[in-house]
Amino acid sequence: MVRAVLFDLDGTLVHFDYDEFLQAYIQAVSAAVAHVLNPRTFARELLRCTNVMLANEGPRTNKQVFWDEMLRSIDCDTKHLLDAVDHFYRTDFPRLRDRLRVVPHPDARPMLEHLIREGYTVVIATNAVFPRIATEERMRWGNVHGLPYTLVTTYETWHSCKPNLAYYREILSTINIKPEDCIMIGNDLQEDVVAGKLGMRTYLVDDYLVDHGTPHREPDFRGSFDDMLRFVMSGDLEGLWA
Repeated sequence: MVRAVLFDLDGTLVHFDYDEFLQAYIQAVSAAVAHVLNPRTFARELLRCTNVMLANEGPRTNKQVFWDEMLRSIDCDTKHLLDAVDHFYRTDFPRLRDRLRVVPHPDARPMLEHLIREGYTVVIATNAVFPRIATEERMRWGNVHGLPYTLVTTYETWHSCKPNLAYYREILSTINIKPEDCIMIGNDLQEDVVAGKLGMRTYLVDDYLVDHGTPHREPDFRGSFDDMLRFVMSGDLEGLWA
């Protein structure tokens, strides 16, 4: 029987263009550390170290991999840089919402509340490349914050990233649920639908579709957010495992 529902965050539960977000994010965080490190240097190293983190398979956390690589490769005051980045997340990151076309779906929170109330294990399976403070802020943008989720993946505690199957195996191990008892719902044809390789059912939400090209799997289900909402709320979710 279905026991767990995994949701991607950006472009799935919280509606905005992820490419626009990344551009705004890189510009803003690079400017925030300009008094410590040349912004162009930081932006370049941010992207490079993120790619190193994306290849992580443990045993270090994603955060450890990112910052070990960053601090190894740059020449600046480490404490001042870390303080500047921390200040950015606490004060400037929330303002990025004003630069994006964030569209909170009015039924996203009621849907999540319904699933939790019905006893499902609900996981926010967002790619674990951001600190928890930034993930929780983006959840606020979509009004899906503050709910008793079983798990939210962030870079402080996770040891792999999408689309690596190790990311999904770590979720399954943490929630102690078999893949055939799970469904992954997301908008990325590669990063989210890949969960099907482990035996999860997958639902591709295509309002803000992300497609990096091949390789990819075909999702078990596909539709708009409203289609997915009807799918979840109508009882079809249970019907998958009947």
